[in-house]
Amino acid sequence: MWRVKPLDAILATAEKKSLHRSLGPIQLTLLGVGAIIGTGIFVLTAAAAQKAGPGMMWSFVIAGAVCAVAALCYSELASMVPVSGSAYTYTYAVVGELLAWMVGWALILEYAVAASAVSVGWSGYFMGLLKSVTGITLPAALSAGPVWSLDGIIPHADISHGIINVPAIVVALAVTALLVIGTTESARVNAILVAIKVTALTAFIALTLPAIKTGNFSPFTPNGWFGPHGTSGLGVVGAAASIFFAYVGFDAVSTAAEETKNPQRNVPIGLIGSLAICTVFYLLVAAGAIGAVGAQPVLGPGGEIVQPGSVGFAAACATPENAARLVCSNEALAHVLRVIDWPTVGNALGLAANLALPSVILMMLFGQTRIFFVMARDGLLPEKLASIHPKWKTPHIVTMVTGVCVAIAGALLPVGQLADISNSGTLFAFFMVSIAVLVLRVKEPSRARPFKTPWVWVVAPLSAVGCVLLYFNLPIEAMMVLPVWGGLGLVIYFLYGFRKSHVGRGLIETHELDSDAPPSAVPPISGAD
Repeated sequence: MWRVKPLDAILATAEKKSLHRSLGPIQLTLLGVGAIIGTGIFVLTAAAAQKAGPGMMWSFVIAGAVCAVAALCYSELASMVPVSGSAYTYTYAVVGELLAWMVGWALILEYAVAASAVSVGWSGYFMGLLKSVTGITLPAALSAGPVWSLDGIIPHADISHGIINVPAIVVALAVTALLVIGTTESARVNAILVAIKVTALTAFIALTLPAIKTGNFSPFTPNGWFGPHGTSGLGVVGAAASIFFAYVGFDAVSTAAEETKNPQRNVPIGLIGSLAICTVFYLLVAAGAIGAVGAQPVLGPGGEIVQPGSVGFAAACATPENAARLVCSNEALAHVLRVIDWPTVGNALGLAANLALPSVILMMLFGQTRIFFVMARDGLLPEKLASIHPKWKTPHIVTMVTGVCVAIAGALLPVGQLADISNSGTLFAFFMVSIAVLVLRVKEPSRARPFKTPWVWVVAPLSAVGCVLLYFNLPIEAMMVLPVWGGLGLVIYFLYGFRKSHVGRGLIETHELDSDAPPSAVPPISGAD
């Protein structure tokens, strides 16, 4: 269980496809900005406002700070092990096979659930744009999933959001079909989509900041820093745990370390620079939304504080006096612009989200197939799962299975719950990376490190503690998904992977044609969240 995949074998794989070092600090920073700014800010603003009120501005700062220290740890390993597999590969090389399996299994959860969250976010903006432009609305039963609680599904139809989210299913399956066929999305198209997102958010800031009313910022932290006693996932830190989703994507900078000139200097500039720019961007968006229309949480039927997506929250948002509140909107930023009499720009922002978000779903699904592919190549999953279609040259089986699972989750769960579940897997993976950096410093202090984490004995523990803090401030349902999913993964590992592992059987092969990706025509897409 504790066998490691020799680092030299992994590096031999990377050396077969060495990359030209051409990226400077400005290119890295722009790469990071394009990868970070995405779904999170478009769709999670309402959920964060329900958890923290105006105090969500602090939530963006906290989440960005945890990302910064995690990114510095990530960069050291990415520069040492510049091959596919992300945190899974790093953990395999340093800590051992069992924990590597758990990290890879958590990354599968992260990518699949994140794709579902983006699908639901796209659905909200699509339905809002459709209603605003044409006046057409789908029945509630077909435009949103049901409301869930720890006791099960709420039985009252008048409170429930709906039965099934049809637009989320459609977009998830459409993107899956594109991935199976292998449609290539060029870097130029991707750059246009990033520009659309940044332009839309810049317009939002320019129009909302003049409309700010200072009274909307009071009370600033209506739910406190950690939420009321006996609750989980509320307050400023609880919102930070959800908002973490809005920053994931910074690892695009880390994994570009092999292509960076002077990585020891330029990687931290790119990481910290892109995170700082995005944090300021997010703070301005949050300030505009809060100041223009207010962001106070709604209360449940009994006056209690309620989680976004919960039964009590659905009941509160179903009342006429709360229906127009920011926290109840499925398309928060477009909603704000319509409220302050900029409906055309609001529709344009909704259109920007509709254009840009499917590429994010594509990137998430592609990342999922990459993790599956590498784990199957190591023998930990059946290699048939990653078999390649003879005509389209894509891992079609695992792509279709993943796409169907993503569509089902998007059909039945709200975006806030999906983002929290995705974050639980992400935080676990980043926690393991923080530990792996320290273990490798002790085990192999003399190994070449193109990038070394500064003040590693301070930064890595801060990263690990930050990940743990955010994890334990997720809602209890999201926290419980990780151990349940992990338990299922352990069963699969001991029934299959433990016996079939290539490392366990002494098969330490290197790969040339597929050293950094599965054979798919689809490149990774920035704008990860």
